[in-house]
Amino acid sequence: MTDEKKLKKDKDYTAEQITVLEGLEPVRKRPGMYIGNTAKEGFHHLLKEVVDNSIDEAMAGHAKKIEIIIHPDNSASVIDDGRGIPVDIHKQTKKSALETVLTVLHAGGKFGGDASGYKVSGGLHGVGVSVVNALSEWVKAEVRRDGKIFTQEYKRGKPTGKVKLVGKISPKDPWQKGTKISWKPDPEIFTVLEFDLKFVLDHYRQQAYLTRGAHLVITDERNGFTYQYYFEGGLVSYILHINRNKVVKTIPMFVSKTTDNVMVECAIQYTDEFTETVLTFANNIHTPEGGSHLTGFRAALTRSLNSWGIKSGYIKESDKLTGEDMREGLTAIVSVKLQNPQFEGQTKAKLGNAEVRGIVEDAVGQALEFWLEEHPADAGKILEKVLLAAKARLAARAARDAVIRKGVLEGLALPGKLADCSESDPAESELYIVEGDSAGGSAKQGRDRRFQAILPLRGKILNVERARLDKMLANQEIKNLVIAMGAGVADQFNLENLRYHRIIIMTDADVDGAHIRTLLLTLFYRYFPSIIESGYLYIAQPPLFRVQYGKSAEYAFSEKQRNEIIERFLIDKKEKKQTKDKKLEVAEIIEAAPEQSGEVNIKGVNVQRYKGLGEMNPSQLWETTMDPVNRVMLRVGITDAEKASKIFETLMGDEVAARKNFIQTHAKTVKNLDI
Repeated sequence: MTDEKKLKKDKDYTAEQITVLEGLEPVRKRPGMYIGNTAKEGFHHLLKEVVDNSIDEAMAGHAKKIEIIIHPDNSASVIDDGRGIPVDIHKQTKKSALETVLTVLHAGGKFGGDASGYKVSGGLHGVGVSVVNALSEWVKAEVRRDGKIFTQEYKRGKPTGKVKLVGKISPKDPWQKGTKISWKPDPEIFTVLEFDLKFVLDHYRQQAYLTRGAHLVITDERNGFTYQYYFEGGLVSYILHINRNKVVKTIPMFVSKTTDNVMVECAIQYTDEFTETVLTFANNIHTPEGGSHLTGFRAALTRSLNSWGIKSGYIKESDKLTGEDMREGLTAIVSVKLQNPQFEGQTKAKLGNAEVRGIVEDAVGQALEFWLEEHPADAGKILEKVLLAAKARLAARAARDAVIRKGVLEGLALPGKLADCSESDPAESELYIVEGDSAGGSAKQGRDRRFQAILPLRGKILNVERARLDKMLANQEIKNLVIAMGAGVADQFNLENLRYHRIIIMTDADVDGAHIRTLLLTLFYRYFPSIIESGYLYIAQPPLFRVQYGKSAEYAFSEKQRNEIIERFLIDKKEKKQTKDKKLEVAEIIEAAPEQSGEVNIKGVNVQRYKGLGEMNPSQLWETTMDPVNRVMLRVGITDAEKASKIFETLMGDEVAARKNFIQTHAKTVKNLDI
């Protein structure tokens, strides 16, 4: 495209490309309908809406640099070097295009189809920057285009004046064109009023990978740090980042192809992992439930590997290989950009455009077939892994079927060590997974038999991060747990058959207990993620201390709480001021309190430190850890699946160097070290 034609195309982005769908009034009344909620997620969604506009400019080839600034007062600014929002008068609203975009819901250059200013765009159903205006205490807009600088200011969604021409752009000014939007989220609307830098950095690092060649700069004026993301490699850089601590088997494969105005980008690399990691995006929006682009990708992968495997002699016609076999150890990123994406569900979790499947299948299939021919050594490694996966799958099926047969046919379904409850309604039932027979005995005696079941575990279960399904099901403790839960495993897992809707991990407060807890969390994350996603997995919080003074005894779940109890016992509440002697007594007892298991008795105060659950008698265990009225439990959740997967992989995987680096990095934050 010549500079003259490009200039004409840029000039064609005028008020005529701004389409208006509805007014702004409902936004302040029901903000949750537009941004999800008014807590952390909704607060950060305002930033996303503004940055999405800049990323749309970058995807359209009009912007190269996007700057995000978090100011000390938690207001924010986003600056891009795109075309600049038009400022001419809009025919329908009789206002400037800038004011229309900022004050009318669904008004923007992305809604007019072929005549709009964009070929592709993202955003939450395109509610646009007007929602940011409606939900902010103030907004300031600055536009640079045609050599001029325009500004307009707003207060709680309403302009304080018209668009002003405030000057001309100096030829020496590095910022010649683009838009700057600054805003402060309204404290009358939001319950959270502070930017989470980590949340911002993680999201926009991903966006930088997906928008190859775009330069994202994030400045946090609260701490004085600036972060820059620029990935010339795009998806290839992204896949190398994901696999940085894995043992890779192949070099990355990358495909980029545009067909019928649908751009397909895909990066593929195989590792020695037993699971697959596939991320899908449509117009830079993550689609965790996949959709037509994922279906097309999987079809292309299976067909291409099968075809090359048979042709090269790795696979026989009689081999019964599945798509799962082909995807073991696969890391892939599939990104499509299209003009009219059809997302299923309010959260855009799944892409619904049927035509995308065939386009992705053709693009990936052709590129993969060529890549396999050009890289026979890597192709051979993939097929060897596929055949090994198929062999393991058949062994796992036999083991899994044996477990399921035992559970369904024997009426004896339940393992002997399980002390089940009498309640048959899963919603009212709890399963305590308890470390060791000793604690299991106390838990069985102390529980409420009506709704609480106890399953003791002997020793440490298998680390499933390093084991396939067949080996996992050969582990007796895991087999007992699978049978007790009653919902099956792997592709036979059915959440509706789960026998307990509260599964509670209860381990000792020492290093061994923490290790067992981590092994169990790894098991649930890798093989029963829907239990976590449904909110059914918990971690019990037994007390660390028992403090007794005279006939009064209280339990403490932290050192701070222990100290407060000691102080309360020793200092008479009727005294208006604490005596120096009493303060010294408190300090003396706190200093003498046991750091590990044991007890101390000073000045009539007995402080006992629990290290194991078995140190509590049944009534104490019930009172502190199992009684629904008094107990404290942590519900296990996943806010960032990719990050959670990476942590489990680092801590529980085979890569010693990555684990050593993690430990060295976080060693200074350790609070309770059991040596």
